[in-house]
Amino acid sequence: MNSDVQIAGDPLAIPHLMPPAPAHPRTVAEFAGLARSVAADRASWAHLVQYDATSRWYHRLRVGPGYEVWLLSWVPGQGSGAHDHGPSSGVLTVLQGELTEITGSTGTPGGARRTLHAGAQRVFAPGYAHEIVNDSLAPAVSLHIYSPGLTEMPMRAEVTSTSATAVRSVVPS
Repeated sequence: MNSDVQIAGDPLAIPHLMPPAPAHPRTVAEFAGLARSVAADRASWAHLVQYDATSRWYHRLRVGPGYEVWLLSWVPGQGSGAHDHGPSSGVLTVLQGELTEITGSTGTPGGARRTLHAGAQRVFAPGYAHEIVNDSLAPAVSLHIYSPGLTEMPMRAEVTSTSATAVRSVVPS
């Protein structure tokens, strides 16, 4: 008895039978998946990383229709300051080392400090405010995807608990 593959042939050899590949990620899960696939392809980004003791180093790694992928490095003690991402949603993925995310006023209910280890992801909506700091003794590298591409990053005096409501952690699979 013949199998379906023997009867139909190799479906990969017949492109018109395959659904078209999406032009770019469209859902939160697809953007988180894109971040995981870039993270897994260490050869595509590891050689680009630089460390700068005077300011955070960053490099735009990729631009797609409606999104940007950024690579950042953090030496011990460097931080972003409290900020949001304007109209952009985002996915932050720690590639190596560890970073601390601060949301809300840490002395008030709802304020929190989260240690993000390599592989951790945070997904956030427009207007989400936080601060990222390298509190560890070793350098760290992170990947950031913004959709639409980052056009503004307003700094804030502090991260208020009301601005830190539209986020979720994504557990790496």
